Amino acid sequence: MSSDEIEKLSQQKEPDFEEVLGAQAKAVGQTYSDFLKLDDLLSLQPGFENNSESLLFFTLHQTKELWMRVMYVEAVNARDCLFEGRVGPALKTMARVRSIQQIMIESWSSLATMTPVDYMSFREELGSSSGFQSPGYRKLEFVLGQKDKRFLVPHEKTPHHYAELREVLNRPSLYDGALHYLNRVGLHIPATCLKRDWSKPYTFNQGVHDAWKTVYGNTENYFEEYHLAEILVDMEYDFQLWRFKHFKTVERIIGSKTGTGGSSGVRYLKLAIDRYFYPELWEVRAAL
Repeated sequence: MSSDEIEKLSQQKEPDFEEVLGAQAKAVGQTYSDFLKLDDLLSLQPGFENNSESLLFFTLHQTKELWMRVMYVEAVNARDCLFEGRVGPALKTMARVRSIQQIMIESWSSLATMTPVDYMSFREELGSSSGFQSPGYRKLEFVLGQKDKRFLVPHEKTPHHYAELREVLNRPSLYDGALHYLNRVGLHIPATCLKRDWSKPYTFNQGVHDAWKTVYGNTENYFEEYHLAEILVDMEYDFQLWRFKHFKTVERIIGSKTGTGGSSGVRYLKLAIDRYFYPELWEVRAAL
């Protein structure tokens, strides 16, 4: 920057607070509140204002559903890019998913301030509802690669969610997109992994393991594939951290008590921690 440009910047008038307010008063068209539909949004929490504990619980879970929808959309975009061989845009999109995961992980800290007494002050209002019934969480899990048709059962009473989840279950996952991309760039992936029943749980395949081992053994020539492998591991690692913080938060609040809706509470959450999305990417570490 030249000295003349610096001088011009130094002479620019600072925005006047009154000018800003005046401009806002004259502004026409939709407002910030209109654009975000704030009146509608805030009206979705009726009757919770008198209990800050339930307000916290309600707000936390609503915002999680919004973030999970964003992550689902971005994971689908990344998957489609990989099927098309566009690894660069896929990596950028996956990085965005990871940034949202950090918000999701940290969000449990606010709920962890809730004591058992706090929770019991509104638990009856939850009725038979349970996080196990979250269609947003299940869609996200399916698209990331953890398929299990048994998890459709809790959604049978809500036909539109059930139909949407069945569709996601029967479509390829992000990991399926990654395997197709590897095959496209010349890393042999067994045909049984490229053309299969997408609704079935993915299981470890030695051929896929060997392809990833080739990537890790020659990262200079396969740097984008190496980057793809590591960001997949990062995403699963963060997903497991989210699950772990969920498990510990629930354990802190209700202990071993049965969850709402008849769920097994912490027992299920603890089991979920040991469920993996991308088995070859974890096994290959021991083979290097």
